[in-house]
Amino acid sequence: MFPSAIAVLTGDLIGSTGHPASATDSAMQRIAEAAVGIAGWSSAADPRFTRFRGDGWQIYLEDPQYCLRAALTIAAALRAHDPGLATRLSIAIGPAETLGSTDLSDAAGEAFQLSGRAFDAMPKSGRIAITGTGIGERDGIIARQMFERTSRWTAAQAEAVAIYLHPDNPTLHDIALRLGITPQAVNYRLGGGGAVNLRSNLQLWEEVIAHDLAIAHG
Repeated sequence: MFPSAIAVLTGDLIGSTGHPASATDSAMQRIAEAAVGIAGWSSAADPRFTRFRGDGWQIYLEDPQYCLRAALTIAAALRAHDPGLATRLSIAIGPAETLGSTDLSDAAGEAFQLSGRAFDAMPKSGRIAITGTGIGERDGIIARQMFERTSRWTAAQAEAVAIYLHPDNPTLHDIALRLGITPQAVNYRLGGGGAVNLRSNLQLWEEVIAHDLAIAHG
């Protein structure tokens, strides 16, 4: 049985035509790996990472309040892998009818429709869009402001941020162990990437979204 609302993220790589096919394949693998990690944040459900048209992709989240955190984590994972590659994406929150047979290529429901439409409507200069249940213009502004930061991360900053954004709030020591560097070096990377304010603002936004969704489906 589906939850009352899910989040669907639909995206593609920016400027992938200027890179060899192997670079695109590697980037898509990083998105797939990030999606698996994101799915384990709470429900541990299969995100059903699905690749479309070479450099297009889609995943879903059973816990929709984490959708913006997931988008930023995917951006960080890509940036850490190759600063020359990035993704644009659209997020939609809403109900689903089916998650498809083996992947999302034949999934159906309002969340999938809204995510696809928002993606198609994005201007070429756009990087992120968000729509759906409980989402207003304010949320679009917040998403764009947060996502803008990702284009200024160094690979080292993005590597640390991708771990730091886990909802379990890993400490500097935790991240240092993962990366094999000192806590001081982690702090330097996170500070340069504006990660502390980013995580704090995400937590506040998620609380509001979770509250609004509970009311909408109460």
